[in-house]
Amino acid sequence: MAVTGAPTGAPAATIAASRRRMPAPAYGLGLAACGVAAAWAVHRVVPAVPLLTAAVVLGIGAAHLPGTRGLVRGRGRAGLSLAGKRLMRLGIVLLGLKLSLNDVLGLGWATVAMVFCVVAATFGGTWWLGRRMGLRGDQPLLIATGYSICGASAIGAVSEVSDSDERDVATSVALVTLCGTLAIAVLPLLQQPLGLGDAQFGRWVGASVHDVGQVVAAAQTAGPAALKEAVLVKLMRVALLAPLVAALAVSVRARAGARRTTTVAARRPPLVPLFVAGFLCMVALRSTGLPSAATLDAAATGQELLLAAALFGLGSAVHLPSLTRTGARVAALGLCAWGVIAGVSYAGVLLTT
Repeated sequence: MAVTGAPTGAPAATIAASRRRMPAPAYGLGLAACGVAAAWAVHRVVPAVPLLTAAVVLGIGAAHLPGTRGLVRGRGRAGLSLAGKRLMRLGIVLLGLKLSLNDVLGLGWATVAMVFCVVAATFGGTWWLGRRMGLRGDQPLLIATGYSICGASAIGAVSEVSDSDERDVATSVALVTLCGTLAIAVLPLLQQPLGLGDAQFGRWVGASVHDVGQVVAAAQTAGPAALKEAVLVKLMRVALLAPLVAALAVSVRARAGARRTTTVAARRPPLVPLFVAGFLCMVALRSTGLPSAATLDAAATGQELLLAAALFGLGSAVHLPSLTRTGARVAALGLCAWGVIAGVSYAGVLLTT
């Protein structure tokens, strides 16, 4: 009896010990909160640096600095991964309150068609080129989504449906953030050489820059008229996030269904993920005009903080030495995608204004 009792007791003790050693999400969530506070401080000191950009950069730094990398890769990993996924979903839901159907219709059908063509050309071209270049995993899909829709937020949304590897997500976020940050400095220098008026420049920025914060930072250099046009066009691109994620969910479900003969428990995501449904509900709510200005301001602040925490978590998953194999190809794809979206959107602005 003693012999039979020993094996059953040993695994129980082992399981209990392993549970005590499991990293609690609180550690990583606390790190993410500290990262958001630091990013906010950077943004306050240097307003040209958007909060979300600072959060990604600080996350990457925390993953490599000797004093923090052990905590980031150890006890804090579970909470940071949780922030990169769950908090990203909540931030995307609140992002819907920035978009009103009336604002979209006010752009005119020509501009709406232009934005759709820019998104389609950038997404399709980047995805195709990334696959031809042999990039690993879901990197072509994620980079194409980030460049064509709304930067890191779109990458986070698509990765939830495609169940992408965290390293692929982190690499794509880092690349899109880098190019979007460079756009803040480069695009204003090109306004005069390209012969763009303030409103035209705003539309060009809104159609070609990735993250909402980066759009604001670049467009405000040309005045309030440029900023208004940039934000409206950018939010039109954001509106295309929902149908893109839904289409991807249909594709993933179809592939999962085809594999059911060999994999009984194949994962089939819902046609419309819950966070995308929440995003659409927030768009509908904003379109009714019911939310007060104070409510919208509070939601905007909450959305920024949630996305900053999520992007800090994603940035902390970047491992720079592991990028040496595909770093050159990833950078080349990023530059090509940047050229495509800037060129197509510039032509579209000239044709529609």
